Amino acid sequence: AVLVERILNRAEEARAAAAAMRYGPDGIRGMAGMTRATRYGRVPEYFTRASEELCLIVQIETKAGLEALEDIAAVDGVDGMFIGPADLSASLGHPGQLDHPEVVAAIDDAMARLAGLGMPAGIMVLDPDDAAARIKNGSNFTAVGVDLVVLADAIADLRNRF
Repeated sequence: AVLVERILNRAEEARAAAAAMRYGPDGIRGMAGMTRATRYGRVPEYFTRASEELCLIVQIETKAGLEALEDIAAVDGVDGMFIGPADLSASLGHPGQLDHPEVVAAIDDAMARLAGLGMPAGIMVLDPDDAAARIKNGSNFTAVGVDLVVLADAIADLRNRF
């Protein structure tokens, strides 16, 4: 399976992302046959089967993206939408304030709207308790933590221990 993720603000960008990851006639992806994706030409019928294994998840991280949410979700080829709280907080005028009432309300509203459309929705959270709450409230895929944050926390714990 191939996962492509792209931050966008308009339906036109979603259409461009969907086209970029698909071969003709449905898209504009180049047909090079000797690539890692084809296992260097060793996957039988790769070009006819590739679209069965694609997943396009677009990121919504701006106020403009929220305003175009339904239009983006309606684009053929968009399989899911991922809310990025950190950049969204900045776009809403509250940089880094992920718990600001306006940011929380915008995320809750976006998740509810996507659920109403039947569009799988996900989110990035750093706190496991926040992740559990988001999952309970309908997040279909939840990124919990960031590798460098986990590593930095582990190093800080070791430093504090010794």
